[in-house]
Amino acid sequence: MNFKKVLVVNFVTVALLVAGCGSTSSAITSTDPTAFMSAAAEPGVVVVDVRTPEEFASGHLLGAININLEDPAFAANIAGLDKDVTYAVYCRSGRRSTLASDAMAAAGFTSVVNLAGAGVADLAKNGVTLVAP
Repeated sequence: MNFKKVLVVNFVTVALLVAGCGSTSSAITSTDPTAFMSAAAEPGVVVVDVRTPEEFASGHLLGAININLEDPAFAANIAGLDKDVTYAVYCRSGRRSTLASDAMAAAGFTSVVNLAGAGVADLAKNGVTLVAP
């Protein structure tokens, strides 16, 4: 396993331990694709794609920002965000968005909407158009 992945695994492990090993934080709302898109459309909500930059470039939600969960600087990247804003977090399958949501809640974010158990393909199946840069 390369050094970058070891750092990510260690960060996520610590975040999960701090967050209680699951999305039990009251700061996190786990939703299906329909509820996720409703939440993401609310004024002021920041949509976050936690996939790799390559995955993001292949198609993402309009207006989404890319903060790669696998980047060793993930914690530093989220540390610069406003913790009192609502964030709608998604990935390819729901695994990384759940890990990222847990890490965000552990870092003090107050409102995170997680597309749990689903990802961009599920959004597309529900009629959501993905854009590429």
